[in-house]
Amino acid sequence: MSPLEFPGSWRPNQSSTVALYEQLRLRIIELADGGTLAVGSKLPAVRTLAEKLDVAPHTVARAYKELEAAGVVATRGRNGTVVCARDDRWSALAAVAASYSAAAKAQGASFAEAVQLLAAAYDAD
Repeated sequence: MSPLEFPGSWRPNQSSTVALYEQLRLRIIELADGGTLAVGSKLPAVRTLAEKLDVAPHTVARAYKELEAAGVVATRGRNGTVVCARDDRWSALAAVAASYSAAAKAQGASFAEAVQLLAAAYDAD
């Protein structure tokens, strides 16, 4: 998927309990981890993507900011926001996270419940 095609037909679910910025953040991670958004792919400008998705620019800006903090993308000023290379450790964790997510959904857990369980497991000694 080229930057001109991103986000394609995908749109955030306006009625979901998951925040719009979080849906966008997760979608970009999914595409980057799957190789659909290749390393070095330039993401659309905040305002451009906000218009395509029919969301506030702040929604896109927050998703980009959190993706940058996680090392998924890098913002290079006027040169835009690009997808960064990920290491093998990240890929392995992404696979486990996808498996956990599928299991949580199959059990009928909400996103918030799944995150709460993950946080509790992460903090357990």
